[in-house]
Amino acid sequence: MLVPTFFVLCGFIMLGAGAEMMVSGNSRLAIRWGVSPLIVGLTLVAFGTSAPELAVSIESTTSNLSALALGNVIGSNIANIGLVLGIMALIKPIRIERQLVRK
Repeated sequence: MLVPTFFVLCGFIMLGAGAEMMVSGNSRLAIRWGVSPLIVGLTLVAFGTSAPELAVSIESTTSNLSALALGNVIGSNIANIGLVLGIMALIKPIRIERQLVRK
């Protein structure tokens, strides 16, 4: 029980250090190239949210589990769309007429 806990803690530390190095390096590169910090931030968020799906898809296709890669892509897209629509509905609820609900 102690060894897996140690590995999980080491993984979290390495994940945090890697994320910090990636963000600071990309920020310096953006400043050097004259790119807007907003564009860099949005690109980092997009890459960061897609990286786990990319890793699972690569691993599954190299292991001849193409159905897993397809399910990963479809599930990820459904989750992302659902989360975006859900958050937007919390911020500004969508008004629906009663007549539409009855149909």
